[in-house]
Amino acid sequence: MIEAETDRDPDLAVIEAGSRTLRTQGGPPQADVPARPADPEVDKALREVEADLATRWGETKLEPSVSRIAALMDVLGEPQRSYPSIHITGTNGKTSTARMIEALLGAFELRTGRYTSPHVQSITERISRDGAPISAERFIETYQDIKPYVEMVDGQQEYRLSFFEVLTGMAYAAFADAPVDVAVVEVGMGGSWDATNVIDGDVAVVTPIDLDHTDRLGETHAEIATEKSGIIKQDATVILAQQPVDAAQVLLKKAVEVDATVAREGLEFGVVARQVAVGGQLLTLRGLGGEYPEVYLPLHGGHQAHNAAVALAAVEAFFGVGAQRAEPLDLDTVRKAFAAVSSPGRLEVVRRSPTVVLDAAHNPAGAAATAEAVREAFDFTRLIGVVGASGDKNVRGLLEAFEPIFAEVVVTQNSSHRAMDSDELAAIAVEVFGEERVQVEPRLPDALEAAITLAEEEGEFAGGGVLVTGSVITVGEARLLLGKG
Repeated sequence: MIEAETDRDPDLAVIEAGSRTLRTQGGPPQADVPARPADPEVDKALREVEADLATRWGETKLEPSVSRIAALMDVLGEPQRSYPSIHITGTNGKTSTARMIEALLGAFELRTGRYTSPHVQSITERISRDGAPISAERFIETYQDIKPYVEMVDGQQEYRLSFFEVLTGMAYAAFADAPVDVAVVEVGMGGSWDATNVIDGDVAVVTPIDLDHTDRLGETHAEIATEKSGIIKQDATVILAQQPVDAAQVLLKKAVEVDATVAREGLEFGVVARQVAVGGQLLTLRGLGGEYPEVYLPLHGGHQAHNAAVALAAVEAFFGVGAQRAEPLDLDTVRKAFAAVSSPGRLEVVRRSPTVVLDAAHNPAGAAATAEAVREAFDFTRLIGVVGASGDKNVRGLLEAFEPIFAEVVVTQNSSHRAMDSDELAAIAVEVFGEERVQVEPRLPDALEAAITLAEEEGEFAGGGVLVTGSVITVGEARLLLGKG
């Protein structure tokens, strides 16, 4: 039994147009990372859309304003107002938490829309309906439907709509067209001026805040929390994961200003206990309506247990548990939903002999959580790291978090223009690991081969493994190379 967790430091549709009463299963299906379309014509059309989107500002070039996305929503007829929403911000854990919320809502027979970023392999992953990415055909149709309105807004604004703003408009339009009963929306970055922030979330979720994107969001927890608190709207319910004290103070102050109701992890809800289980962990969660024992979660790590507690509280709040109703959610339905959760690229095992694990940790806090989860869930006697990071991240902090668990590290780079040069990354890695523990392979396929060879030095029946990490893009490209999707 792992120690009780309540005293942690504060520091496509199932039936395309069918009734929700015809749903056959809750939670997302397992094949939720789509491959390229098999139809050459569809694949060509999708590539054309991707190329068109690529002409716009990328996700790292920002002009902090919601004026452009608001103008797009206006000419589209405010599609984001046609359904309630749960809005998620924070530094780490947003996508996994969004997937858990989606699974819970689906298990209670609500038609869901989920918008998350970035994608692991396919751009269509970002927009999901009823637990599955929309089809390539629907993605193309949605883009073509809103393109004339996008071009209209482009002509009226100082700057064209960005890549992320257009995708956000597509998601909100697709959800209205479905229609969905509820949207689960993850911010791209920050909160106040994030393109997603033209919704008024009935529930605002803040996952743990840490230092990331400091050049845009601020250099302290409080400054970052100030920006992220922008998703907290009048009379909303706020679900707060455990936060650094200064971040919590900012978030609570904002909640008071807008008369929002607050539920805090560790006080109103949390993880009572957890136990390592085959393929994941067994949890007892305390929600807003009481305890939920023997909940199996097929994800590794204490951080995912806390994400589960946050997701459960968010769904309870959406259904009015603790406010309009006192009784908890149906336990069997909650168990069924969590047992169906998946989160590709988050401590995902994609190969055995040797075991190869993928994890999208890209900042020091995420890396520390991953390292702790690896220690807990895997019996590696020799773990080789494959690290390809973005140049705008705290790479030294990331490497330092992994240093205790990596016997050796193979540094590489992914295909993104944001990727840190492998030689530059190697220089930092040598300072952290020492020269004898660092190998440089600029091409990711070569890096994977080198790491697997190093892991196999332990012998066929020994405990060698490989962890591929550092960036969602690195993980996505590795996933394809290793035959997933």
